[in-house]
Amino acid sequence: MKYDLIVIGSGPGGYVAAIRGAQLGLKTAIVEKYPTLGGTCLNVGCIPSKALLDSSEHYHNAAHTFKTHGIDLKDLKVNIKQMIDRKNDVVKQNVEGIQYLMKKNKIDVHQGVGSFVDKNTIKVTNSNKSEEITGKNIIIATGSKPSSLPFIEIDKKRIITSTEALNLKEVPKKMIVIGGGVIGLELGSVFGRMGTKVSVVEYMDSLIPTMDKTMGKELQKSLKKMDFEFFLKHKVTSVENKGKEVIVKAENSKGETEELKADYVLVSIGRRPYTDGLNAEAAGVKINDRGQVEVDEHLKTNVDNIYAIGDVVKGAMLAHKAEEEGVLVVEQLVGQKPHINYNLIPGVVYTWPEVASVGYTEEQLKEKGIKYKTGKFPFMASGRARASMDIDGLVKVLADKETDEILGVHMIGPRTADMIAEAVVAMEYRASAEDIARMSHAHPTYTEAFKEACLAATENRALHI
Repeated sequence: MKYDLIVIGSGPGGYVAAIRGAQLGLKTAIVEKYPTLGGTCLNVGCIPSKALLDSSEHYHNAAHTFKTHGIDLKDLKVNIKQMIDRKNDVVKQNVEGIQYLMKKNKIDVHQGVGSFVDKNTIKVTNSNKSEEITGKNIIIATGSKPSSLPFIEIDKKRIITSTEALNLKEVPKKMIVIGGGVIGLELGSVFGRMGTKVSVVEYMDSLIPTMDKTMGKELQKSLKKMDFEFFLKHKVTSVENKGKEVIVKAENSKGETEELKADYVLVSIGRRPYTDGLNAEAAGVKINDRGQVEVDEHLKTNVDNIYAIGDVVKGAMLAHKAEEEGVLVVEQLVGQKPHINYNLIPGVVYTWPEVASVGYTEEQLKEKGIKYKTGKFPFMASGRARASMDIDGLVKVLADKETDEILGVHMIGPRTADMIAEAVVAMEYRASAEDIARMSHAHPTYTEAFKEACLAATENRALHI
C-alpha cells in the first residue's frame, strides 16, 4: 500500500496527526503495535489515572467532608474491584472513540510493530503476519516508557511502575513512591486518599521540581494533611523485594543511610523515549545519547521526509504538547504556516488540590535577569472555595516590572487544571496583569482568584485580601 502519510504510534500525538492529515486530504495510515489505539495516555496513563483519581477523591470526601456537609454515611468502604472495573470501562470508551475517528476519517490502521526498511518503507509485523507499506512522509510518534534505575529490578509484583499501579487488587497499607514528580504524586494520591500510608523519596530538594518552587511547597503542605511523609534530598541506593514487603535504602543529604519498608514500591522517576524495534538506522534517522529522535524547529529529522513528535523528541512529555506537534507537522506538509510557543504549553498535576502552570517560573526569571513583580491570591480568601471546602492553595502571577506583561502563572487549588486555560489565552495575546484585572469574572467562581492575583500584581490592589 502507498500512502501520503504514515504515522507510527497511535497516542495523542500520533492519532491527532493522522486525523489532521486526513482532514487535509492526505491518504493516511497509522501503525500501532498494541491491539488498542490511544497509546500510553489513553490505555495506561492520563485517562485511567484520572479515572482512579476521581474515584478516590469521591471516597476521600465521603470519609472526611460529607459529615460537615450534613451527609451521614454508615459502613463506608472501598470496593477496589469496582473502582478498577470503572476505570477499565472509561479506557474502553475512549479507545473505542479513537477507533471510530479512524473509520470516520478513512484512516487505515495497521496493527503490529512498525520498523523502517528504508526512508519510505515501513514493515509492520505482528504475531500473524508481516506486510510492507510505503509513505511519502512518515511521522515517528512512538512515545515513552517508564524509566528506572540500573540497580532496581521492576518485578511488576511488589516493585511496580505506574502501569501496574493502575491495576492493583488491594489497597496497600504502605507504599513508597520513588520520585516526587507528577506521576508519582498523582498515583500516590489515589492510594493515600483510600488510607495507604505513602512515603515519597525524592532526590531533589522539592516536590514537582520542574515547576515553580512555591507550587511544590504548597502541594507538600496539602499532602501532609493526608498523612504523606517526605524524604527530600534523598538518593535511593537499593530496592529489595522480600516477599510480602519491599525494603528501600536511601542516603540523606548528610550521607546517612535510611531504611524504609512498605507493601509496594512505585518507581516513578520519569519516562524515557521509546524507539525499540523502530530500526531507525535503516532510514538514517539520528537518535541522540538520551534516546530522543533529533529534530529541527519544524520537527523534521535529518531525513527530509521523516518527522518526529511527542515524548520521543525533546521537550516536556505531555499529551497536549504531542497533539500540537502532530498538527504542526501535518499542516506544514500541505504548505500552511502553523506555530507552537513551547513556553505557553501548560503543565498540570492532577492531585487535589490541582497544580497548573504556564510560562516562566520565578526561578527562571531570576536566572534570566528579568525584572518582574509578583501578585498572589490565596484560595482561603475565595468565597467559592470556602463554599466547597477547598481552601488550600493560591494563584501566583508573575508580570514584567516595566510593561506589566504576564510572564508566568502558577496555580494550586481547586479546578486549576481548567483555570490555567485563561492564563494561556492571556499570554498568547500578550496581555498585561491589568488587562485580566479589568475583565469581569463571575462571582462566586474559582477564577476570581486569577483576577485577584493580577490585581495584586498591578500596584498591589487585590480587593479581597
